[in-house]
Amino acid sequence: MGSPEHVIYMDNNATTRIAPEVLEAMMPYLTEWYGNPSSMHTFGGRVGQAINQARQSVANLLGAAPEEIVFTSCGTESDSTAILSALQTYPEKNHVVTTRVEHPAVKNLCDNLEIFTGRKYHTTRLQVDADGSIDLQRYKDSLTDETAIVSVMWANNETGVIFPVEEMARIAKERGILFHTDAVQAVGKVPINLKETAIDFLSLSGHKLHAPKGVGVLYLRKGTPFIPFLNGGHQEHGRRGGTENVASIVGLGKACELAGAKMEEENTRVRALRDKLETGLLTSIPKSLRNGHAEQRLPNTANISFEYVEGEAILLHMNQYGICASSGSACTSGSLEPSHVLRAMGVPFTAAHGSIRFSLSVYNTEEEVDFVLDKMPAIIAKLRELSPFWDENK
Repeated sequence: MGSPEHVIYMDNNATTRIAPEVLEAMMPYLTEWYGNPSSMHTFGGRVGQAINQARQSVANLLGAAPEEIVFTSCGTESDSTAILSALQTYPEKNHVVTTRVEHPAVKNLCDNLEIFTGRKYHTTRLQVDADGSIDLQRYKDSLTDETAIVSVMWANNETGVIFPVEEMARIAKERGILFHTDAVQAVGKVPINLKETAIDFLSLSGHKLHAPKGVGVLYLRKGTPFIPFLNGGHQEHGRRGGTENVASIVGLGKACELAGAKMEEENTRVRALRDKLETGLLTSIPKSLRNGHAEQRLPNTANISFEYVEGEAILLHMNQYGICASSGSACTSGSLEPSHVLRAMGVPFTAAHGSIRFSLSVYNTEEEVDFVLDKMPAIIAKLRELSPFWDENK
């Protein structure tokens, strides 16, 4: 593959480039403004002011109050903090409700709750239907007096399917149950106004919205009972110990400002590019199908299965043209099993292994979409010729 300027990057649900404006905002706090924000002197106080400004910018994007924003190292830390805090806050409760399609940050935590806590917990994992949606009645029926917390992602990282988390949070609140949403993929792509919801905890990650890696946020609704995950100093008002990652926090604040300003573009121009790419692939390549709801999904995400070929092989051939995307199959992690998300949706085995996730951003162009549409039919045709399972007459 050539130099970075020749890369066609359509893997933005995995990570995003740092916006130039974000990098510019960060640089002073990597060079001349290096003081500790907890220091009493003016030099450190200036750094503390920058953190407070970033906190306000994040709050503005989320429709929250700045005191409800806790900076963390990543979305995974934020997820763990919310769920473990709820379980410690209500030690008499031992039940968690989540879904079968959560990100590993939530899925694996729930799988290992007994190991982390030394207590016996049980988890209800809600099924999804063929287009990745949740049945609200099934959700209501899953809640019990023993449920400490519900954790449901706002939008799925593989398919982009959006869940009705605002309605689900309202239902949980009526039962006196805390509600957490992993909104890592949704923030910056869909409008969020937490003041108008019953959501108690929300997690986001900077590197998914053109901020650097290594910074995240936990939204903690005012009045929600809370026990910190990281204890130590007084940072984050005693809710998350450790000296703040100042430059990255400043960058995240700037990224949130940009995301708010570009929300309309995300939902118009980027959506149109996604639709052109998806329609072109489904039209030009036989035996291909979309995974996920046609409408209730993120504007940037298309998950397409190409039957009778392996996702890993597709990615390797795409890589030769500098096209970056992700496989919906877990084969890249050494497993022969397809994605747990696609399995939960009941995607046929012949298609689940050949799924590719294209996730766009405001930096993608129509020329890039045209290039991908030009190359993909030949890539799939070549791989199908090599597949012992392919029969064009099927």
